Amino acid sequence: MNIKHAVVLAGGRGVRLRPYTVALPKPLMPIGEYPILEVIIRQLAYFGFTHITLAVNHQADIIRAFFQDGSKWGVKIDYSLESKALSTMGPLKLIENLPENFLVMNGDVISDVNYAKFMEQHIKSDKLFTISAYKREEKVDYGVLHVKSISNDYALSGFEEKPINNYLVSMGIYAVSKKVLNYIPDDTPFGFDNLMALFLSEGIHVNVNSHNGYWLDIGRPDDYIKATEEFDTIKNILNIGDI
Repeated sequence: MNIKHAVVLAGGRGVRLRPYTVALPKPLMPIGEYPILEVIIRQLAYFGFTHITLAVNHQADIIRAFFQDGSKWGVKIDYSLESKALSTMGPLKLIENLPENFLVMNGDVISDVNYAKFMEQHIKSDKLFTISAYKREEKVDYGVLHVKSISNDYALSGFEEKPINNYLVSMGIYAVSKKVLNYIPDDTPFGFDNLMALFLSEGIHVNVNSHNGYWLDIGRPDDYIKATEEFDTIKNILNIGDI
């Protein structure tokens, strides 16, 4: 049997969502009828993932009490508890018996990514790491001044009224080869940024798959509000099972 394993990073303190997350863990923040983490688990189950490891730290007991062993969703859920914050990639070193390739994702993203297809493409590529990326548009709410230095002063060289910038950003969804564990230090905070800097310095090829569908980072207050407002209209594209 082909067991698909996903690691969901659910140990953050939700600082950006305070005061909402003072009493409630960020992964249990509601989106429509469900906590965001339940939306993710329902999606993973839909796409054939049978084993989900929740990497937890802050308010871990509340998360464990809600999701238990995962039987409610037809999956196996187990837990990896950090004794200290290890950032995004560090927790992977605590998880035993990871398969040759597995999914890693943040527990606060909402997207219509086809996780099964994403994993298949990664495995076929035979690369160490694949990032799911999204084109994000950011509007600057100010008139932006371009200046040039003249002696000890500045002179205006250009002006843009509320420009719109486009960026290709990481969605917090990754397909990972088990070989990546060799690059992650033990018992040390080590983030996605640290791992990418290391790969770039060593010339290691990292796949980037651009996603053109739906994605929000609900760790951002604006995205969280947007997700709650849009949930009834987008839930049919999220593949979360019976509703």
